[in-house]
Amino acid sequence: MRKPLIAGNWKMNLNHLEAIAVTQKLAYSLEDRDYDAVEVVIIPPFTDIRSIQTLIDGDRLRLLYGAQDLSASESGAHTGDISGSMLAKLGCTYVLIGHSERR
Repeated sequence: MRKPLIAGNWKMNLNHLEAIAVTQKLAYSLEDRDYDAVEVVIIPPFTDIRSIQTLIDGDRLRLLYGAQDLSASESGAHTGDISGSMLAKLGCTYVLIGHSERR
């Protein structure tokens, strides 16, 4: 059976320093039994993903992270879009798809 998932979409909030602080606070407030019971995912703005990746990987935090949107195109003249391969290179394991604010 798959573990339940709890995800927090930060929408367009927090700069990268605030994102780091919130991530650390969340990670260190959870206990091993919490991580064993559910997958905990944070969905920061795109501008914070690299900072979050560095923190989670560097400190070996048990949090997962993802992106708020994904382009249907892999490359090309799509200003502002982010491809799946770009997100994968940042280590994203989740993406919000079809959010009402992006339709």
